[in-house]
Order: sequence, then C-alpha cells, then structure tokens
Amino acid sequence: MPFARVRALGRDLTGRNDGVLTRHLVGQLDATLEGVVLARAAARGDVERGVARERMVDIEHSGDEHRRHLVLLLARALAPPMDREDMFRLSRSVDDILDNLRDLVRELDLFAIEEEDLLDQLLEGVEVGVLALRCAVSAISAKPSVSRTYALQARKSDIRPRYQQAMAQLLGDEGPVTSATLKRRELLRRVDVIGLRMGEAANALADGAVKRSN
Repeated sequence: MPFARVRALGRDLTGRNDGVLTRHLVGQLDATLEGVVLARAAARGDVERGVARERMVDIEHSGDEHRRHLVLLLARALAPPMDREDMFRLSRSVDDILDNLRDLVRELDLFAIEEEDLLDQLLEGVEVGVLALRCAVSAISAKPSVSRTYALQARKSDIRPRYQQAMAQLLGDEGPVTSATLKRRELLRRVDVIGLRMGEAANALADGAVKRSN
C-alpha cells in the first residue's frame, strides 16, 4: 500500500480527518455567516452598496477555498465524519447560499436601492439558520443527536413565512406597481431561494447525522 494511503488511513483511524473535514465545513459556514451580516448591513444602508459588493468578493473567495479543500480531502478520506455523499451535498448547498448572498448584494447595487427594511427582516432568518447549521456541523462527530436537533432548527428558520409576510406587505398597497416595487420583489425572492438552499443543507446534515448514529 502506498505510504500516502497508509498515512491517510492512520488519520482516519485516529479521527484526525474528522477534525480537518469539519473545520473546512465550519469555514464555509463562517464565510456564509459573514456574508449574511454584510448583506444585512447593506440592506439597512449601514454599508455603501458598492463597498458591500467589493467585500463580498473576498468573503465568497474564502468560502470557495474551504469548499475546494473539503472536496479534495473528501475524495481521499476513508472514513469521513458523515456519509461522503451527504457531506458533499451539505457543502454544495452552503456554497449555493453564499452564491445567492453574493447575487443579492450585487442586485442591491445594480437596482440602486439604498435601504430595504423588509429584506433585513428576511435576512435575520437566514442568519439564524446559518448559525444553527454551524452548531450542527460542530456536533456531527461527537454528538450526532445534537447535530440533528440543530439541523431541524435550521430547517425551521422561518424564512418562507417571513418571505410571505414581506411580500404581502410589499404588495398590500393599493397603489400602482412601479419598477421600484418589482426590484424590491426580486430581492425578496432571492432570499426565498436562499431559504430553499438552507433546507437542502439541513436535510443533508440530518441524513448524515442519522447514518452516523446507526
């Protein structure tokens, strides 16, 4: 057996690969959380749109680097901390969340929207969900039952109900639908898509936790 393979086996048997793989997933989620915080600041008008767009490039790059390392290590790991396919699904869904946050900040800039309170309220739910995902990932190796609980919290982070309420508020005015209304609607729909990706990430985590505990 090649030495590199023997060394990889040794890391698997001692649990060292669990820590490395989990660390890159947590790194992805930390970048995503940073992206949510930045998007909320841009939605409130606390950060200038162009500045937020530039910062998001660096945040996305950090998340992409963690995902790249994770995929490379996952291909060589003999006994990852959760099912290989579930871990890959989770990483891909987290990447999709960050990509949509990038697009959201870009659209805020392109649409020239200075402030959007409805968007900030929606993104609060995204922040709660990402934090729950991070807790779930941190617990996957040692406490899979705790991981399942946090995954369920992420799944029920109320993004869809918040989206529906925001849309009802946006379209509840009897006045004419303007181009500004349509732009705001597109931003809200972007966060609804993020909620769908959040659900996919939570499902992958829950599946992996169930298999881990069996």
